[in-house]
Amino acid sequence: MSPAARPLAPADRRFLTGLIGAPIAHSASPAMHERAAEALGAHCHYQLIEVAGAGSEELRRLLDGVRRLGFAGVNVTFPYKEAVVSLLDELSPGARAIGAVNTVVVRDGRLIGYNTDTTGFARAIAELIRDPAQSRVAVIGAGGVGKAIAFALVQTGVGEIRIFDTDRAKADQLAAQFKSQGEARAADSVEDAMSGATGVVNGSPIGMLPNRGTPIPDTLLHKDLWVADAVYTPLWTPLLNAAKAGGAEVMTGRELAIYQAADAFELFTGLKPSTVEMGNAFDAVMAKRYAKVNAA
Repeated sequence: MSPAARPLAPADRRFLTGLIGAPIAHSASPAMHERAAEALGAHCHYQLIEVAGAGSEELRRLLDGVRRLGFAGVNVTFPYKEAVVSLLDELSPGARAIGAVNTVVVRDGRLIGYNTDTTGFARAIAELIRDPAQSRVAVIGAGGVGKAIAFALVQTGVGEIRIFDTDRAKADQLAAQFKSQGEARAADSVEDAMSGATGVVNGSPIGMLPNRGTPIPDTLLHKDLWVADAVYTPLWTPLLNAAKAGGAEVMTGRELAIYQAADAFELFTGLKPSTVEMGNAFDAVMAKRYAKVNAA
């Protein structure tokens, strides 16, 4: 266990955490973290901090508030996972290598950045990648989530990674980080990334409500492919619906959401949460959301 994750004393089993990003009203994180704490006999208040269009100075002020107001830490999501990196006091080796942070722990007045998207995705994807060395995986998106996913795939031992981003420079930069660790390349197009792929992961926000697009043409999806999506709002994105219809094995964003949250919770508190309890909380949020949609 890292120093940033040392267990809280019994008197400190009440803690304040939260999420910085935009848009985040849909987040299931409050329910997951608060349910996990309750199951451990602790109390957590998880505060959504929705701020759109924040520049570096505004983010610095937000993080200073986190430092001063008694937060155990905060999660960071789109669009700030890369922007916060230079504003922190320390980075874990994984976060430093990735260049993106989704979890900031406050310890002794210092802000320490981690990336539990990587550890969470590695746990989530294990069932899909049955023969890592023979796997050829396309990663769509080279932003904060895409970076974490690519690093998780490298750690899993995937034989080849093809990275596509509409910003080619970002894809080139990410692929270059893996030159000494395995075969990775920037793809010229989605079609190039998907050619001969055994699996694909959407690490872009395409398909996240209110967007109803898909990052991959339906014609490229088939039964000999597995397809995972980091998006969980909606749980069944247009990409996953099309992949399932084409006979592909699919993984929704549920597992990534749960495992990254569990790893973040342990970093915040030093307490190991139940992923079953967190999963139940996630499912309850999704059920309530879809009930509202169906009633509308």
